[in-house]
Amino acid sequence: MHIPDGYLSPKTCAFFYALMLPVWYFASRKVEKRLKLTEIPLLALGAAFTFVIMMLNIPIPGGSTGHMAGAVIVAIALGPWAGLIALTIALALQAFIFADGGITTLGANAFNMALVMSFTGYYAYSAFAPYSAGRARRALAAAFAAYTAVNLAALAAAFELGIQPIIAQGPDGRPLYAPYPLSIAIPAMMLPHLVFFGPVEALGTALIISYIYKTDEGLIKREEGIRPLWAFLILLIILTPLGLIASGTPWGEWGKSEILGLIGYVPSGMDGLRDLWKGVLPGYNLPGGGQGIMGAGSALFYILSAAIGSGAIVIIIYLWGKLWPK
Repeated sequence: MHIPDGYLSPKTCAFFYALMLPVWYFASRKVEKRLKLTEIPLLALGAAFTFVIMMLNIPIPGGSTGHMAGAVIVAIALGPWAGLIALTIALALQAFIFADGGITTLGANAFNMALVMSFTGYYAYSAFAPYSAGRARRALAAAFAAYTAVNLAALAAAFELGIQPIIAQGPDGRPLYAPYPLSIAIPAMMLPHLVFFGPVEALGTALIISYIYKTDEGLIKREEGIRPLWAFLILLIILTPLGLIASGTPWGEWGKSEILGLIGYVPSGMDGLRDLWKGVLPGYNLPGGGQGIMGAGSALFYILSAAIGSGAIVIIIYLWGKLWPK
């Protein structure tokens, strides 16, 4: 669901930035008012978790890949505004440092994965698991919420991609940006999420929420409750090279050469925007690729990228917390 640069028209990108800028501002104020300073570590952990879990790509039949997003976990634990902030920070670092996603499409990606997932997941969970619900019911509600949220986010992304041939065409009638219409984009995006990635998101969310509430709601917000989750995050960082096994490209995230092979040409608008920003460590690699033990596609550099990204997120949130009204 990481829509890259060049897949959405400038008007579409501007629309989503105009939509999300006030949402981001309002969300930051909400988080500052509603979260306690003692909950900053959990917010930092949740945001770092979403960043790392998105590096663990999962292959599916047909050669495509995908991953968990984790937005619903943060939204359930700390509220939907916190989930929105956590995912936005993760998506921004992915785009600016690693060129994963896009800087022109950050507003749209944040709308899909940060806003849609956090709020639909939180309210779906709340509807099925009231405050007094037991551990089993919370786990089932979390699974339902995550499955629902990730599929609605995928539907939003599919719609954004699918309308591009309608709203942005060249003089020859060819699409200028994402080339596939709604009739192809929606089933191509939805089928993998309904059948594969939705269940993965549901299972992962249910397991973590089950741990969070294994004794009482307050456990995870105390130091002794959060330590195992920090250890789990470190383990995930070490395991991120497993994501390199999935060699396919997620649907709608192809490079220029892949697009050329799929449709026989590169849309001119996409060609102008696709390489607008190459990132500091593009594709979780050294600039220029490099070779050897720390070169392109190496397990060690993938681990280092996960550590850099998650560490940067933790630092950003802790520094932000220093500015919160006391």
